[in-house]
Order: sequence, then C-alpha cells, then structure tokens
Amino acid sequence: MLTLNLLPSTNVTLSKSRPNYPVSPSPFQPNLGSRNQKLRTLSFTKPLIQNGHPFRSSANQDSQISGPRLDFSRILRHPSGVSSRNTTQILEAASGTPEEVSPDGEIEVSKPKVNMKLVLIFGLWYFQNIVFNIFNKKVLNIFPYPWLLASFQLFCGAVWMLILWSSKLQPCPKINKSFIIALLGPALFHTIGHISACVSFSKVAVSFTHVIKSAEPVFTVVFSSFLGDTYPLTVWLSILPIVFGCSLAAVTEVSFNFGGLSGAMISNVGFVLRNIFSKRSLQNFKEVDGLNLYGWITIISFIYLFPVAVFVEGSQWVAGYHKALGTIGNPNTFYLWVLISGIFYHLYNQSSYQALDDISPLTFSVGNTMKRVVVIVATVLVFRNPVRPLNALGSAIAIFGTFLYSQATVKKPKKEAVEKKD
Repeated sequence: MLTLNLLPSTNVTLSKSRPNYPVSPSPFQPNLGSRNQKLRTLSFTKPLIQNGHPFRSSANQDSQISGPRLDFSRILRHPSGVSSRNTTQILEAASGTPEEVSPDGEIEVSKPKVNMKLVLIFGLWYFQNIVFNIFNKKVLNIFPYPWLLASFQLFCGAVWMLILWSSKLQPCPKINKSFIIALLGPALFHTIGHISACVSFSKVAVSFTHVIKSAEPVFTVVFSSFLGDTYPLTVWLSILPIVFGCSLAAVTEVSFNFGGLSGAMISNVGFVLRNIFSKRSLQNFKEVDGLNLYGWITIISFIYLFPVAVFVEGSQWVAGYHKALGTIGNPNTFYLWVLISGIFYHLYNQSSYQALDDISPLTFSVGNTMKRVVVIVATVLVFRNPVRPLNALGSAIAIFGTFLYSQATVKKPKKEAVEKKD
C-alpha cells in the first residue's frame, strides 16, 4: 500500500502506563482508571520528521489517542516544534486524500483541482460567446440596424430574468428605491458600451472589433488614475504592448472603418465606467449576487436604449426588414438568427458572472483573454475575413498585453493585503 511506503513503521506500546499516571482510580479522579485502560490499549509513539528524517519523540511528545479517530488539531499544535506543513504531509500520505489546514487549525479535505462544474461553465461561456458573435454579425450583414438589434438583445435578457425569478429558478432579490437609484449610473454606461459595440460590429469585421476591445485595460488604468487610484510601474508597462498592438492592427486592417473603430473605443469607455461606478455605487448592496445584479442592469438598459433606438433609426426599420427578407429568402431563418443573437447575448454574460463567482479574478482575467482569442479565430474562420501578417501580429501583441495586465493587476491587491496584515 501507498501508506506503507510513505510512513515508517509505528511502534505500538503495550507497556504499562507511565509512573506519573496512577493506574488505580483515586477518590478525586473516579474516571482515571478507565482512561488509563484506554491509554494502555490505544497509545502509540507518533513518528515525527525533523530535517527530512524520521525520529522518535521523547516521552513528553507522545501523541495520545483517546478514541477511534485521530485528533488532528492536537497533532498540529504539538509542542515538539515540528511545522504543520510536515505534519500535514504525513496525514496526506496516510489518508491518500489531499488536505489543507484551515485558519482555525482544523484539517479540511481540499476540493479536486479539476472542477467539472467550472469546466462546464467555461465551456458554455466560450461556446455561447462564439454563437452570439457569429449570429449577431449574420443579422447585421443583412439588417444593418444595430440600435434595434441591441435593444432586442437587452429585451431577451430582461424576459429571461423575469422567467427565472417567476419560476423561482433564481431567487429574486429584495430591492428598494435606493438600489434602483444606485443602478441608474452603471446601467447607463452598460447601455453605452453595448450599443457602441453593436455599431462597431455592423461596420467592421468581428475580429477587428474584439482586437480594439482588448484595449479596455488602458481606459481602466487612465480613468481610475484620474479618480485617485494608483498603479505600480508593472501595470503601466503592461498597457504599452496593448496600445502598440491595437495601433498596428488598426493600420493594417482590411475592413478598417472609422465608425467601427470609434464604436469599439466608445464601448471600452462605457464598460470601464460601468465597472468603476458599479464598484462605487453598489458596494452597499453586497447581498445581491452577480446574476441578479446583471439582470436588473439589463432591464434598466433596455428602458434606456429602446426609445433612443426608435428616434435614431426607427423610420428605416420597415424598409430594412423587407430588404433583409428579400436577401435571405426565408423569413424563418431571419427570425431564428435574430432570436439566437438575443438569447445567446444574455446567456454568455450570465455564464461569465457564474464563472466569476467560482474562480479568482486572475483566472477570470486569463479566461477572458483566451475567450477573445477563441472568438477572433472562430469568426475569421466562419466569415473568411482576410488577415494580413502584420494585422495578425498586432492582434497577438495586443492580446498578450492584456494577459500581462491581468497578471500585474491581480498581484497588486495581494501585495497590499500582505502589507496591511503586517
């Protein structure tokens, strides 16, 4: 067995109890006799490790067992001066199960490194994002009215959340007037970010929009610095390849359009301000989980966007609808594309919030960076967009800079936490 190879043999002591423990019970200690009987039967000498070698503990270092289970907390607090890490390694080898020490000294069985639920969430997140980008672009190619399409996507999300709340599949949060007021700012910036991205998708290739949207960390650092936040030099250095890569990709983009570029840039501004204002205005509503928070932001964003969409392009919808049906031939296909784009827009955002609840910010940032790579590759393959070598190089540099930024920003709060603890 594995434990026999990892642990030295344990000497079972069947000798009489030590002289300092009387064998016969005294009037003042009526339970001592039975206790010593158990000690004679179950006591053993615990092998300890010092400098990587096993050695015998002295008489006052024997670990006692007074029942069928090991008292792990006593072992960890053993006065022999052996570190809890070595002791934990012994226990892991003996049990065959990875264990970790909790803050109160107890030993807990750690979760498996591969979490199948997390793998499923990441897979859905990537798949849903790819499906949304493909069908969103398909619709915009024959029906170039992003304001109506963006409004419909928010409408689908609002209906989806109402179904979850009414069926009790998702607990409905208790809201009040102050919560709605706090949501008005983040929902406004979310609306700006979403419609600007949709406008960009309608004018340029999906891959180009995502490359420009990878520059979002640049706006985060700049705006947060204006609001008083400070960043180490590594963070500032990490945004340099993002700026250079996006610039190189924009200059060499075959489908370059100033409207598409500006739309992606405005989208970055909107989503960055949404995140900043969400952190500042919603910090007192921590009882509302991420999914419910996004649901209410979606509902308010739809209320913001649809009246403006009617004003901006409402007069063109009927003519555009008939032209789209004439282009695609089958009306049901057009309806299906629009419905898929709306449903999967909300689903991929929902999966991202669920992933963020289960993983660290660093893992989420790396996953988000890789998601952008997967989406770019998938859309290039589906729509067969021509990609020049310098364009591909610029895109790779920008995304690599985003990865460096995620590494630098996650290390910052850890360092501050250590300094605060010291």
